[in-house]
Amino acid sequence: MKNNNLAFVDIETTGFNPDKHEIIEIGLVLVKQIGDEGKKFEILEEVELKIKPERIEDADPQALKVNGYEPSQWIFANTLKEAMTIFAKKTEGAIFTAHNLTFDYSFIDHAFKKTEIENKMFYPKLDTISVAYAKLHANPQIDKFRLQKLCEYFGIKNERAHTALADAKATFLVYEKLMNL
Repeated sequence: MKNNNLAFVDIETTGFNPDKHEIIEIGLVLVKQIGDEGKKFEILEEVELKIKPERIEDADPQALKVNGYEPSQWIFANTLKEAMTIFAKKTEGAIFTAHNLTFDYSFIDHAFKKTEIENKMFYPKLDTISVAYAKLHANPQIDKFRLQKLCEYFGIKNERAHTALADAKATFLVYEKLMNL
C-alpha cells in the first residue's frame, strides 16, 4: 500500500440516492506517498470532471443549490461514460480516499457499474473522517468531524466549498495535517 498513489475524491450530485440521483462533478487530487513514514506527499495531478446530468428532472433542488449547479456551466460537460473512462485511467492502482467515503464511493461504484467500466483502483479505501476521529477524538476543540470544521481547525481555506475539486483538495490538505500530528 505504501507504493500506491492516493486518489483524493469528492463528488457533487443531484441528490443523496445513487439509484435515483446522478454525479454531476468529480474532483480528483492524485497524490504520491513519499517515504515510509507516511508524512510526505506530492500532488501528481488535479482533475475536475463535469458530467452532463441525464435526468435533471429527478434532481433534488436543494442539492443543486448547495453545489451551485448552473446549466450553462455544464454545456461542454462529459457524458458519464466519458468521465468514468478518464477517472478509471487516472486512478488505476490508487487507493480511493474521501471525506465521508461511504457517500462518495456509493456513487462512484454505481457509475462504474452503470457504464460497465472496470474499476482498477487498489481495493483498500481511506476515509478521512475515520482518520480524523482516530487522531482528534480526545481534542476538546473538535466537536464535529465535517470537512468544513476540520478545515477551520487546521487553518485551511476552502473558498470554493461544495465544488468537487476544491473539496478533494481540502480533503487532501486535512489528511496531510492529520498525518503530521
